[in-house]
Amino acid sequence: MPGREDGWQLVWSDEFDGTRIDSAKWDFDVDCWGGGNDERQCYTDRPENARVADGRLIITARKEDYSGPAWPPHMRNGDRDPKARATKPFTSARMVTRGKAAWTYGRIEVRAKLPQGQGTWPAIWMLPEDQDYGTWAASGEIDILEAVNLGVACSDCPGGREDTILGTLHFGGQWPDNALASTETHAASVLDGFHTFGIVWAPGRIDWTYDGQVYASQTSDAWWSSGSDAPDAPFDRRFHLLLNLAVGGKLSEERGLKGVDETGYPKQMEVDWVRVWQCPDAGSSANACNKVR
Repeated sequence: MPGREDGWQLVWSDEFDGTRIDSAKWDFDVDCWGGGNDERQCYTDRPENARVADGRLIITARKEDYSGPAWPPHMRNGDRDPKARATKPFTSARMVTRGKAAWTYGRIEVRAKLPQGQGTWPAIWMLPEDQDYGTWAASGEIDILEAVNLGVACSDCPGGREDTILGTLHFGGQWPDNALASTETHAASVLDGFHTFGIVWAPGRIDWTYDGQVYASQTSDAWWSSGSDAPDAPFDRRFHLLLNLAVGGKLSEERGLKGVDETGYPKQMEVDWVRVWQCPDAGSSANACNKVR
């Protein structure tokens, strides 16, 4: 098993070896909000959209009209009707460890096979367990992996097909005073089979990895929070994990061939495993465990 070397201690994992999604580890976001990005799916907790089979988690985006809550629970307030409904032309799933598992610092890796096509937007990411520094993005967001429109024609890509992966931090003030720092890199092999996407997160530094190799780094001199003067804020608090497959949305629809290609559905994001390690010998720092930093 990767990650046993150099003092890392496995503290949480899901190998998806059972016959159903482990409710002690995962919950679902259920809404038709569109993620604040004009995405085209309703997220559900149905087995049609997320299930475990053959040792894998399978998140499936389906082309079908579906109605559900117009807003996520934290937005069902103020002038918004908490019972409002919305209808979208696709369904999918967004799974979260919120309220079940969250971490400050560590090595987080997910081995997954990503879907292809214009408008596909798989994501592996983290949100703060507590809003200690304020609402988004003052308390931060860590995007371990995003990829949009994989496989479509791309004149700027070395192989002629979209193969870009992104690692991003969101921070700063509460929206609309938010900021971000992002790195994009071409990874031709991402179009073929399973790959491991990860971060190594230590005080003041986050490295992004692809198949165990660092391809991007950010340090605390590049981020800040309006909610704290602490040098590492907001990335010094507990964050939980999210796995989802969106359809459409601004990031995907404004790139590539534009819009959403509605053919070829259902499309799937397959996850072989999720693993979280921490470095007890180094306290809160990963430096003593990680030889590639």
